[in-house]
Amino acid sequence: MTQFINSYHDELAGFYTELKPTPLKDARLLYYSQPLADDLGLSPDFFTGESAAVLRGEALLPGMNPLAQVYSGHQFGVWAGQLGDGRGILLGEQQLPDGRKYDWHLKGAGPTPYSRMGDGRAVLRSVIREFLASEALHHLGIPTTRALSIVTSQQPVFREQPERGAMLMRVAESHLRFGHFEHFYYREQPDEVRKLADYAIRHHWPHLVDEKIVTYFGCAISLSERLV
Repeated sequence: MTQFINSYHDELAGFYTELKPTPLKDARLLYYSQPLADDLGLSPDFFTGESAAVLRGEALLPGMNPLAQVYSGHQFGVWAGQLGDGRGILLGEQQLPDGRKYDWHLKGAGPTPYSRMGDGRAVLRSVIREFLASEALHHLGIPTTRALSIVTSQQPVFREQPERGAMLMRVAESHLRFGHFEHFYYREQPDEVRKLADYAIRHHWPHLVDEKIVTYFGCAISLSERLV
């Protein structure tokens, strides 16, 4: 059975808003990544049985605690202040038998307190584009979020014109952003910045727990350098 926790929910109260996904009407699974499913130990039955409801935002698996994260950052080269998960919900972390953990994050899951006047939805063309791009980057050896599944619906989502709504299940080792740290830094809340850093070290660089935080900063710089 697939095991989930949500350490972000359990250890970082005040860094998010709890809420469940808002399903699309009559949603159906359009496609899923077989290579990623294999990596996560998911059988084909997962995508055809009752468990598939989680991909549609209609159910949660045991251990999931859905939430929308708050963060801040820049947009188009300009400081934009508070942003946050405007249309995505972090469901939880899958725990694999070998000790690895992967976030499941549902994009297009409906409005959140951070939607900034948006509808919280995603359209099918954009979801397909992200699915293809993220899986291509992964197989090119570039670390990024991966895409597990695409769910679609005839429910219209209005952009320049009505389009088909869709949801994307994103999978990654972490959904922490630089913007999580910026959010509390620019609010002059150093204790929260340190709490977030301690969380990141504990869960992603446990070998640095006894090191100074500057060592963790150096690791983050090195990883960013490799990515670029």
